[in-house]
Amino acid sequence: MAVYLIGDVTVTDPSWVSGYATNVHDIVHKHGGKYLSRSANITTFEGEPCKADMIALVEFPSMAAAQAFLDDPEYGEFRQSRMKGSISNVHVIDDADAAGTIPYLPKG
Repeated sequence: MAVYLIGDVTVTDPSWVSGYATNVHDIVHKHGGKYLSRSANITTFEGEPCKADMIALVEFPSMAAAQAFLDDPEYGEFRQSRMKGSISNVHVIDDADAAGTIPYLPKG
């Protein structure tokens, strides 16, 4: 079952961004992940404006693969620099339909 890691990031110290952007992509791929988007072009259609400077959407083949990426020692230094230089939220959702009414998604 595919899962989607959603990271919303508000940068407080930009010194980490270049190294993170250059290197983390390969670590994501090592765990079967694929960036679907890593964008600063955020438009709010409804609700409160998003405070994040950037949102990343990464697909992983499983929850275990997403967790392995987050726990990877190679990612550790980049994760710490992101956490020190930003306000970050990282969420993982599966590919299920909570209502169970979309036929091409698993019920969840």
